[in-house]
Amino acid sequence: MKKKLVIFGSGDIAQLAHFYFSTDSAYEIVAFTVDGSYIEAPTFCGLPVVAFEDVAEHYPTHSHELFIALSYSKLNAVRKEKYLAAKALGYTLASYISSHATVLNEGRIGDNCFILEDNTIQPFVNIGNNITLWSGNHIGHHSTIQDHTFIASHVVVSGGVHIGEQCFIGVNATLRDHITVEDKCVVGAGALLLANAEQEGVFIGTATERSKVPSSKLRKL
Repeated sequence: MKKKLVIFGSGDIAQLAHFYFSTDSAYEIVAFTVDGSYIEAPTFCGLPVVAFEDVAEHYPTHSHELFIALSYSKLNAVRKEKYLAAKALGYTLASYISSHATVLNEGRIGDNCFILEDNTIQPFVNIGNNITLWSGNHIGHHSTIQDHTFIASHVVVSGGVHIGEQCFIGVNATLRDHITVEDKCVVGAGALLLANAEQEGVFIGTATERSKVPSSKLRKL
């Protein structure tokens, strides 16, 4: 028998969580929940939407688990807040780990994690709670990712890297081995980080500029 799951959220990530949990997990999605003031429709993905203030009355904590399906808004602070609120209600927080991910760290993964396809998690990696690893990342051996962090797609985290709480690592970023990224850092898309990053640091990669030659003048295309 599948475990019953309620998803917090009613946006794109909640819809994705519904897809992944429904097609590739031991959970049955039974409802969605959001703060009462944010309910826009009585159903989402064909399932009821209930106010978070009342969720435990409709879906008791002893028979249901919860998953917080939110993004990195306000540097993951919103997702952290709802994660802590759900824990305070007494819910067990479910994690989704894709069957198409390569996970070699003996299950050292916390709760409310969202680990999508084609991630490679090498041996001796520690992944905290409330972590999102979007698709296609490399998390190198002996690295640590602390709670409430969001890592976008195709990020390379080399061996022995420590990433603190509430960080955001953008698409195609590269972190060299044995560095520390302290809490609440933002590493932008395509950035190359070669040294330790102090708390609340922002690192932005160089954007590609438009060529002065228009595409209509390119002879080989």
